[in-house]
Amino acid sequence: MHFSWELSGSGWATCRIWDGSTKHRESASYCTNALADLLKGVTGLYGLHGIQRFSFDLEPAEARWILHRRNSDVLITIRHFPDMSTSFDAPDGKGSLVWTSTRPRTSLAHAVLMAAEKVRRTHGEDGYLQKWQLHAFPTTELETLRHLHLASDDCALQH
Repeated sequence: MHFSWELSGSGWATCRIWDGSTKHRESASYCTNALADLLKGVTGLYGLHGIQRFSFDLEPAEARWILHRRNSDVLITIRHFPDMSTSFDAPDGKGSLVWTSTRPRTSLAHAVLMAAEKVRRTHGEDGYLQKWQLHAFPTTELETLRHLHLASDDCALQH
């Protein structure tokens, strides 16, 4: 699994996910704390709740990510809604399916963790805030995911 998060402009990030056969790309706005929400969503897969949801504001559209844990795997579903201001509480099924894949939790967590770490190395926490503007770099969320991933997953990849 490959995942990237790149600050692509003032208040914008480009997110790419690839499972080895299909790819998805979108641009998230700073209107939501998108990277923190992503990290919290993946972190939630280590808890009692088997489903995690978070949304990216695409201005005006909503990209809703639904992560459904099934034993050691995660079904990743991304649905688009035309207007975040009216769709935020809409049922998942009302959105258009734009990407889905099932991957091991350890692969998803590792990919997201490494992408967030690369953002921090590239920009630093001050540089991140300067580019993202409305939200500080999600240090606590990154470190929480790192702790759970290393403690719970048998990940043989370099950290």
